[in-house]
Amino acid sequence: MAASNCSLKINRQLLDPNFESYRLSLDPLPSYKIQLDAAVAEVKLEDHQYTLDHVRAFGMYNYLHLDPWYEDSIYFIDCMGRVLNLTVTLDTALGKPREVFCIPSDPNLCESRLCASLSLTSATWAALSDGTGRLYLLRTGRRDEGALSRWELLFSENMGEPFIIVHSLSHVHAGVESVELLLLRIQKDQLEAKGSGFSVFLEWLTITNARGHGTFKGGEEQRYKVRKRRLLQGKSVPDYAAVEPQGQGLMVASEKPFRFTHVDGEPLENSASEAMELDEKTEPVYFWQQTTEDITVTVRLPADTTKDVVDFRLSPDSLTLGVQGHATLLEGQLHALVDPTASTWNFQGDQSLEVFLQKKTKGPMWPQLLIGDRVEEFVMNERLTEECISAVEVNDNTEKGKPPCNAQELEDCDTFPGDSSSLMRFDEKTLKPTHVVNLGSHQFLFTLAVSPSEMPCFCLRHDVDALLWQPYPDQTDSMWEHIATFNALGYVQASKRDKKFSTCAPNFSYAALGECLRRVFIYRQPSPVDTVLFNRKQGRQVGQVAKQQVSSLDSNETVLGFRATNERLFVLTSNNVFVLKVNN
Repeated sequence: MAASNCSLKINRQLLDPNFESYRLSLDPLPSYKIQLDAAVAEVKLEDHQYTLDHVRAFGMYNYLHLDPWYEDSIYFIDCMGRVLNLTVTLDTALGKPREVFCIPSDPNLCESRLCASLSLTSATWAALSDGTGRLYLLRTGRRDEGALSRWELLFSENMGEPFIIVHSLSHVHAGVESVELLLLRIQKDQLEAKGSGFSVFLEWLTITNARGHGTFKGGEEQRYKVRKRRLLQGKSVPDYAAVEPQGQGLMVASEKPFRFTHVDGEPLENSASEAMELDEKTEPVYFWQQTTEDITVTVRLPADTTKDVVDFRLSPDSLTLGVQGHATLLEGQLHALVDPTASTWNFQGDQSLEVFLQKKTKGPMWPQLLIGDRVEEFVMNERLTEECISAVEVNDNTEKGKPPCNAQELEDCDTFPGDSSSLMRFDEKTLKPTHVVNLGSHQFLFTLAVSPSEMPCFCLRHDVDALLWQPYPDQTDSMWEHIATFNALGYVQASKRDKKFSTCAPNFSYAALGECLRRVFIYRQPSPVDTVLFNRKQGRQVGQVAKQQVSSLDSNETVLGFRATNERLFVLTSNNVFVLKVNN
């Protein structure tokens, strides 16, 4: 791979090895309810939208939008096509949501549509999708409490198939103002014969003003047009997708990798050749199997290969294997570290070579050998399979004392996903990945816009904790920085079977989990206690306590939106907005 393989470096100072648990607090959370004049524009999945990707992208969509430029200001769209705003300054004097824009067309007349989506592009701009395939670019002006002006429509164009807006931002370069947008679609793939038959597409749009192209006419209103369209294709809905602040790159985190396929409607040559190569391959280049301690790789060799022409290079985190005069057979970053001094290779007959790798850390099973490689085939180790079967048989005999671990008794936070997800950074000019991070078993939890001037953060589960990462695209050596930790949140959220949304406050003072119906859970960061407390088991004094609070909403409607600010938590249902005062 041409991309640089990176890793997420944890800031150990942000971890708390002495954290014990959250203490349930019975202190009530002040809750305020606002009844809506019209229901939220909820769009339910149709019969043909049956895949898990449809559920993740559209069925679990967050209908509530938080304004990162103006605190405690939220937006949502009702069934009448109105974009409504609620800005809170005093909880006991909540007003009705006010209309700032109305979608010109009636999306209800469209037979096949998605939920309308809104993205606040800047402090004075917004992008809107009506769910039928039409994109609107709006000038909002100042959106603080004193600004009551309605939004101005600057750009409207039908972009084809229905989509939702994943991310947007605006920037100025050489006097030309540009808006970058990411659109998400799930469409039938006629060339896909396996799986569900659907593919996931991310379309990266760049919209600029006509003045930047020399077509502006004096006396007329400034016009905007699409300058560039880039299409990415993948096989899973991205957990995270965002454009860099100046539009110089794109970051995507997903279970299965994305690649650029088209630019301005024209297919890329390398994408076509990669797809052709994958179709032509009938046999994998190598086979591999593993135990808890080691890995064995069997590689096919060209005919009449001798040891003198074998190029083998192994480091703790990468492997390269080739034959002089032929294309490289193995090259890339290993899923985890190995011990080069205890690893060997030797010939097996005249057509194959066997590589033995000693794992640096015993126990964890690798989901893949090389990150992002697609020319492999995993072979289950027979001895390991027999051991697993024997362990299950032992668990069935309850008379032999305490049984070993049974996989059926593991909790969700103890299991690992079947696919290994990755975080990739693409360059805007070459459209090639420049940085790749193997996320492995780090479950993706949520995204959050901490600062309007920076890219959105993302939260991952590391062991039992939840770690928040801030992308810094200008720092090529440390592009992702660990900025906050929510103790044991990774373990806690796994026990919430009905969890639909999760988020945290921009100042990291608390994290929140929301179920499909009624219940909301607040997890506060450890804070000093006023009284003297001692741990009964260890006898040491406890200086800080982390609290958990539970709130039950006065509604039987499904939760459609969930957003947190430093002081409040906003929850949206079909006909109500709930405001929970978390911090004073």
